[in-house]
Amino acid sequence: MSDLRAVIAGIGSYLPERIMLNAEMATIVDTSDEWIVERSGIRQRHIAAEGEYTSDLAIHASQNALDHAGMSIDEIDMIIVATTTPDETMPSTAVKVQAALGMVRGAAFDIQAACSGFVYGLSICDSFIKSGQANTILLVGAETLTRVVDWKDRATCVLFGDGAGAVVVQGRTDADDRGIVATELRSDGRQHDILYANGGPSTTGTAGAIQMKGKEVFRQAVTNLSGVIVDVLKKTDYEQADIDLLIPHQANKRIIDSVAKKMGMRGDQVLVTIADHGNTSAASVPLAMDQAVRDGRIKEGDILLLEAMGAGLTWGACVLKW
Repeated sequence: MSDLRAVIAGIGSYLPERIMLNAEMATIVDTSDEWIVERSGIRQRHIAAEGEYTSDLAIHASQNALDHAGMSIDEIDMIIVATTTPDETMPSTAVKVQAALGMVRGAAFDIQAACSGFVYGLSICDSFIKSGQANTILLVGAETLTRVVDWKDRATCVLFGDGAGAVVVQGRTDADDRGIVATELRSDGRQHDILYANGGPSTTGTAGAIQMKGKEVFRQAVTNLSGVIVDVLKKTDYEQADIDLLIPHQANKRIIDSVAKKMGMRGDQVLVTIADHGNTSAASVPLAMDQAVRDGRIKEGDILLLEAMGAGLTWGACVLKW
């Protein structure tokens, strides 16, 4: 059991067809392409079509991940969907994905850790696999965040987009040192008021809309993410210089740049894809990682460091060898 490693065997992603450029956003709220790019690094975002749900995005990304892994759904023991924007209050989005993919065994459930959901999910996969409760897990980060933004609030509506990313995580004893090396998870519920949605089934009976205190989120993100990177590396035999690629949650380019600068990381060590799809919450890390795998930027044997922070506040990091 000590030789068992949770390895990413396949990866896939999906973005809705509709693209909203900053120029179009400027016709909705008082903003401009220059203003959005300067403050966030975002140039466009994808918008789910009418009748296209979080589960639909998750299903597409999942099938792409299975295809990349060369696996069928019959080989999957468990499905975990990280999302802040489920199709319904109940049941979970994961069981809808399970049904659509034709999986008739195992278990499926959602987790809610906001933008940190995918990193939390990797830690859960690692634990399930090493405890023997599952061997092959489909982990999905999927969001339709444009359904929970206030389209009159230019401070938030310009930031978010829709999308999904998925990985197949498999327990292997022949992986050498590949796979998940270490994870570190954190949360601080005292910071609720700086980033939240002002609704819910038990409070307003509505989904609500995203509320954010941008300056405070920025400060917390730089401090917390820098700290958790240091802490997760302490669990490994790696130093900061050993990291081939930092894959951050794509929330804001200024946050990404500030964390990288504080950690002394070079520009070529940091993956930035936010210009293409904005902040897709739990989907952003796997979306970025899939893009880097497919364009050859991530190669077998690379040491990757994933990090994210979201509402809660929640944050976390994961070191893995590709």
